[in-house]
Amino acid sequence: MNSVTQEQVLAALSTVQEPELHRDLVSLNMIKDIAIQNGDVHFTVQLTTPACPLRGQIQNEAKSAVMKIPGVKNVIVEMKAQVVSDGRDRKPLGLSIKNAVAIASGKGGVGKSTVAVNLAITLARQGAKVGLLDADIYGPNIPTMMGVDRMPDPAGEKMIPADVYGVKVMSIGFLVKPGQPLIWRGPMLHSTIRQFLADVEWGDLDYLIIDLPPGTGDAQLSLAQSIALSGALIVTLPQAVSLEDANRGLQMFKVLNVPILGVVENMSYLELPDGTKMDVFGSGGGETLAHESDVPFLGVIPMDPDVRKGGDAGSPVVVSLPDSPAAKALSDIAGKIAAKLSVAAITGNGGVTIKMVG
Repeated sequence: MNSVTQEQVLAALSTVQEPELHRDLVSLNMIKDIAIQNGDVHFTVQLTTPACPLRGQIQNEAKSAVMKIPGVKNVIVEMKAQVVSDGRDRKPLGLSIKNAVAIASGKGGVGKSTVAVNLAITLARQGAKVGLLDADIYGPNIPTMMGVDRMPDPAGEKMIPADVYGVKVMSIGFLVKPGQPLIWRGPMLHSTIRQFLADVEWGDLDYLIIDLPPGTGDAQLSLAQSIALSGALIVTLPQAVSLEDANRGLQMFKVLNVPILGVVENMSYLELPDGTKMDVFGSGGGETLAHESDVPFLGVIPMDPDVRKGGDAGSPVVVSLPDSPAAKALSDIAGKIAAKLSVAAITGNGGVTIKMVG
């Protein structure tokens, strides 16, 4: 009987490519802990994010490659993940955050906060350490959507974020009375955003998701000046007015040299009881915006009353109805964003828009 060696296993796995990085698993140092006994081969593939959308494909191809080695009887592939840092320096703020992502829109009412909440929960449920910063100072909706109205009492000098659905959450909504308007000028806004970054005990995070207010004003500028962003996600509706405003937000981030992760079209269609789809706000606008701006289009999210109900009740749709079309669309987008961040971190393309297949 042939004796299987570690060299044979590595040679077989060197033929398996990581689909988005277009390099083999061995040269990417993704193969760990090879163990061989009596024809049984066990090894670990260490992914660059637990939210990898192609983990099943990688696992199957790795197993198939090793099974071709003469003498191999059985292959067990364990999938683990270690999120890659984008390499940006956030130490001046005392932050240990591998990736910081801004969720933005050109106008209000497009579901930006809904996207931010569901993306954060999805990443956390897949095993990542996630924070969610509600930087929408004038309209902090995150506490309602996450079903939490206060943060824990501070244990030291820093504020302690709330922990819900496995996500660390901080919002100005925890510090003001319900319904109290915040009539602030730019300097106070800038100070508050920096405080929510530097004076909160975020701990070690794989991803900090930042929900921005709509528009292209002081909050966006303050955030970009305060923390090095891995990228920005633009949320829009299909309608022309929303697209015009979304384009302004997109171009603003380009001017600020913040990479654009992509465009998401929310409330793209309404599925009727007979299975037909109604284009309430038009169709295809988000994809057109992405194409014209030369940035990736990451997908559409259908209209669904349960998305609104879940947000109002503090039980977001990826929690309350994870198998619904809207929840599946949001989970798919979360995977694409995580994959894009990994690709940018590994290839050193943090400042360049990267188009991905799938």
